Amino acid sequence: MLPRELTHDSIALKHKPTAKIHYTFAAGNRPEEEPRRLVVFLNGLMTDKSTWLPVMAGIIRNHRDNGFPSLLAYDRYGQGLTEDRDPQDSGQEKGRGHNVADAVHDLHQLVTQMWTDVIKKSEAELRLILVANSIGCAIARLYAEFYPGRVEALLLLDPMIANSKFDWWPNPDSKDFDPEELPVDVTIDVLREQRTKFATFFAPDVINKEGLDRRDLAELLPYSDRPVLEAPQGLRPILTVVEHDPERFASESLQSMGTPISLSMKYTNPLWHRYNQGLLQITDPHLGFGPVVAKNCGHFVQRDDPSFVTDQLSSLLGRLDLQPHCVAV
Repeated sequence: MLPRELTHDSIALKHKPTAKIHYTFAAGNRPEEEPRRLVVFLNGLMTDKSTWLPVMAGIIRNHRDNGFPSLLAYDRYGQGLTEDRDPQDSGQEKGRGHNVADAVHDLHQLVTQMWTDVIKKSEAELRLILVANSIGCAIARLYAEFYPGRVEALLLLDPMIANSKFDWWPNPDSKDFDPEELPVDVTIDVLREQRTKFATFFAPDVINKEGLDRRDLAELLPYSDRPVLEAPQGLRPILTVVEHDPERFASESLQSMGTPISLSMKYTNPLWHRYNQGLLQITDPHLGFGPVVAKNCGHFVQRDDPSFVTDQLSSLLGRLDLQPHCVAV
């Protein structure tokens, strides 16, 4: 059973008044003299806000006595319990209406309304902690970039490789291709099959259920290690990067996509790890933590082990309460 503090409702954003977004919220109970913060949970493409509810419940139960921040999870337009489509998509080609930048601006409008209308604080006092998975991590990074000085901390759970076309393996048609470098159990035919299958399911131009256009995401976030982000008061944010368990991910890729484990272990996992290492450069060295391996977790870390995510978020909240937590830009 979920804690009584968690409530469910819907809201119309002021710049898109004809549609409503469904959300789950818990008002924080931190002492009045302590900083007010809003933790926002950001979905990937293949999950909805229901995967965050055990994490939110864990934070409330673990911190009820000493105070927890306000918590907010929501389903983007066309996702989960949000049945309304993005009004911006009206009259557009299917899947080619709103993009990730639009989702970022929607997020800003949502948190602004929740902060001023529900939490009853001035917009100037807005302080965010963003907890995200998969493409939600790209939304979190772009939010901190587009709205500098608002995000105090980020917990990024297995971030998607935002600058990738999911072309992770050698191209057998490249002049530099060397078949001898392939794992012994991977033939050229298997390699071609996997490249085609991943492009069909995951390439940026593939239309998804919520209609989020990803075609320009690599242009919005061309690098993992920049830009460096700015927290409130001209400081840097605290950042924790979590990555999937390589063996669990390889096993799940075999089951779901037929991907040979050797392909995942030789190419995909090392590439993803290097990307996650780069992410630690978007804040100051002493404020970045990870990449932390989520043992026995695949890509959807919060679904596979919500207690682990609760612990990581609790640790991040503890670091935020230590002053000074940042250095000036």
